[in-house]
Amino acid sequence: MARRKESDRAQQNNDDSDSNPNDELEEEPDFDDPEGYEDDISEQDLMGDLIRQRPKETDGVESIVVIDGVPQVGPERIEKLQNVLKKLFQKFGKITNEYYPLNPDGSTKGHVFIEYSNASEALEVLKGTNGYKFDKNHTFTVNLLTDFEKYNDILDKWENPVPQPFKEQGCLQYYLLDQDACDQFSVVYEQGDKVAVYLNTQPEPTLLEERPRWTETLVRWSPLGTYLATFHAKGIALWGGEKFQQIVRFSHPGVQFIDFSPCEKYLVSFSPLADSRATDEPQAIIIWDVLSGLKRRAFNADKSQALPIFKWSHDDKYFARMGVDMLSVYETPSFGLLDKKSIKVQGIRDFAWSPTDNTIAYWVGEEKDTPARVTLLELPSRNEVRVKNLFSVADCKMYWQKSGDYLCVKVDRYAKLRKDKSDIKYSGIYYNLEVFHMREKQIPVDSVEIKETIQAFAWEPVGTKFAVIHGEPPSTSVSFYEVKTGQTPTMVKKYERKPCNQLYWAPSGQFIVLAGLRAMSGTLEFVDTHDFTVMNTGEHFMATDVEWDPTGRYVATAVSWWGHKVDNAYWLWSFQGRILKRVALDKFCQLQWRPRPPSLLSAQQIKDIKKSLKKYSAQFEVKDRLKMTKASKELVEKRRKLMQEYEDLRKQKQEEYAEQRRRRIELRNNVDTDETEGRGGELEEETVEFFIKEETAFIDE
Repeated sequence: MARRKESDRAQQNNDDSDSNPNDELEEEPDFDDPEGYEDDISEQDLMGDLIRQRPKETDGVESIVVIDGVPQVGPERIEKLQNVLKKLFQKFGKITNEYYPLNPDGSTKGHVFIEYSNASEALEVLKGTNGYKFDKNHTFTVNLLTDFEKYNDILDKWENPVPQPFKEQGCLQYYLLDQDACDQFSVVYEQGDKVAVYLNTQPEPTLLEERPRWTETLVRWSPLGTYLATFHAKGIALWGGEKFQQIVRFSHPGVQFIDFSPCEKYLVSFSPLADSRATDEPQAIIIWDVLSGLKRRAFNADKSQALPIFKWSHDDKYFARMGVDMLSVYETPSFGLLDKKSIKVQGIRDFAWSPTDNTIAYWVGEEKDTPARVTLLELPSRNEVRVKNLFSVADCKMYWQKSGDYLCVKVDRYAKLRKDKSDIKYSGIYYNLEVFHMREKQIPVDSVEIKETIQAFAWEPVGTKFAVIHGEPPSTSVSFYEVKTGQTPTMVKKYERKPCNQLYWAPSGQFIVLAGLRAMSGTLEFVDTHDFTVMNTGEHFMATDVEWDPTGRYVATAVSWWGHKVDNAYWLWSFQGRILKRVALDKFCQLQWRPRPPSLLSAQQIKDIKKSLKKYSAQFEVKDRLKMTKASKELVEKRRKLMQEYEDLRKQKQEEYAEQRRRRIELRNNVDTDETEGRGGELEEETVEFFIKEETAFIDE
């Protein structure tokens, strides 16, 4: 049948050719490149997405792990062993296949092959279970199947790597050597197209560096002030030194958020656009080593988690991440799970590290008849040093004091609870402040009840006071409480009807700014909490930000272009509320003070300096007067220079006027109009009277 069709088709083609002998065949288009043409577009640029998706030789192999150290059991116990191992390893991902090699007698050989759905899950198994102690006699050794090929391909002749030449970066802490302890601050303006760094000298700031297109969005200082981070489409760059040269850069396309560890050893970058499924390992979250610039570990992103995803301990030894019913704590520099396993916490809602100790505070929500609770957990021992049960809890917020002496948990309590099918509604909300005394024996907890809505809470960074804004606008009040050893926090001051919604303590404590930002039109009130004196009040209309400098001597308020499109500027104030400088910049976006590392002085030395401050104040006042005198001399010299420029210009114009006098007279019919028009010497005065109206009035006597 097929042969018949082929013959018929051939016969038909012959008939067609015979019937149209003069028809020319159409030429097919030529898609070949011309001779000598060189294509400058790489395959990666042309088909990058397809190249990443093409199969690899290692596909299906990289997702297999080999677990050695498994107990050797007989046929009667194999099923039980399989169930136990499956329960352990399925936590890391979906198991698609598993293989248990057996001896001739049916017993296991002591190693297992497990295949996962992708390579990233297999990598997590390696990091989480390698060295896992299964029982007292068996410890797992976990490897990827591809590692065996890597170890087999080791060169017989070892070649030492070429050492990289040392690059001198200069003194990155030079800014701390300023004799007058003037702080630096960065300014982003012109919609982010320009970035400038200033030294806060008086009466005018000194420009240190200004560059166009230094960043594409914003800038950020590292926690100790060593580096200035800039954001770019391809990643992050760190700058430092007196000339702000580039120190290191991290390639992470689409990065939108970064977070430094407290000691600046590590940098976490987050790119929400990274697609981890198209690569061999996660790309959304990357932890970098700041000194070397190397990638230390990568993680997948969970859209439900808030930023920052990782929270660091004060000494950079640990960082933690909250998951569903678990808290994962990782240690450095291995970047593996602490003790090879996460901490199971059923119903965990939030956590926070102590700023001075390796202690985590976390809270767990209510579940049926089980109350909510706040737990203080020591690491690495995982000892629960304090547990506080809480009843009728709708929400909690945790606030550590900067010195680590106290922890305050703001508890939102409810009087009634109503559950719908997909929603929970609370009514009769009131608030409690649970204050943990961290430095006292057994960590006692005091409670302060506040009936009104709490708008803001802030600890005094160094001291024993905290401030609370409570109530509903415009009838908000500000209350100050003092915490003493062995006593319940007592209210020491309350301000009624204060138009504020934010609290900003000075870095060294004592002074605070009560600010009404954004919707409250930028009202400012400067308070000395030593005796609760209102030092001054002010207003920066529509202010969006308030920033204290690290020394606590100056405050900057700003109207950012990101918040409002008009009146963009920043103002500098003294800590007493006296306005020092108003600077308006086109499309001003951001002002950030350069941080300082913690002082090397002890608490007692700082206390002694404060006691003797009056003794030093005289020499400081002399220096300030000299500065102002110098500033006055510079101002006088500047004015004298301007006056001299004016006199020179005036003399030049007078000479030009005299030279052109003859020509002007000729053009005006030999009439010297300079005198008549300028001085009025040849003018005649003429008086003209007009009769307007005459009226006659009769007065009756």
